[in-house]
Amino acid sequence: MKSGLLVTAGLVLCGGLAWAASAKAPVPGYPTMAKAELRNTKGEVIGDARFVEGPAGVLISIKAKGLPPGSHGIHIHETGACDAPKFTSAGGHFHPEKHDHGFMHATGAHSGDLTNLVVAADGTVETELLAPKVTLQSGTASLLKPRGTALIIHAKADDYKSQPAGDAGDRIACGMITVVK
Repeated sequence: MKSGLLVTAGLVLCGGLAWAASAKAPVPGYPTMAKAELRNTKGEVIGDARFVEGPAGVLISIKAKGLPPGSHGIHIHETGACDAPKFTSAGGHFHPEKHDHGFMHATGAHSGDLTNLVVAADGTVETELLAPKVTLQSGTASLLKPRGTALIIHAKADDYKSQPAGDAGDRIACGMITVVK
């Protein structure tokens, strides 16, 4: 199992490097950048996420503090609302293609499924994740749809297979994804 996760992490890193090495011309009239201010269950700002459109999907740069150390599930959710303390207003995972959850599921992952976030012993994280099935442009895979979308960090690691959300536990942080102006 650990070697599978290392392979997944390696592929994400390589995908991110390949993404960064190429450029995608923006579509006139559509954004190429978005952001999310991350808040904990008390409503306190604990960090942010930046979203940049690229040829391989959307690269998400995350910087946060005050999180429990260890691995945490992180997903893009279907509604741009972050009502504390439970963040259920964000709805379920973003999955316009109606696949089941998890990278290890036979039918493929949700568009909003991301690799686990690894928080350091001091409660900080600074990392990049690639979301290859989403866009900031128009269409059904757009993170900037009329009701918006949100980025959620969960209490536990995502097991990449349990339905509907990878057995990742409670929602401990949330950020509404909005256009950078």
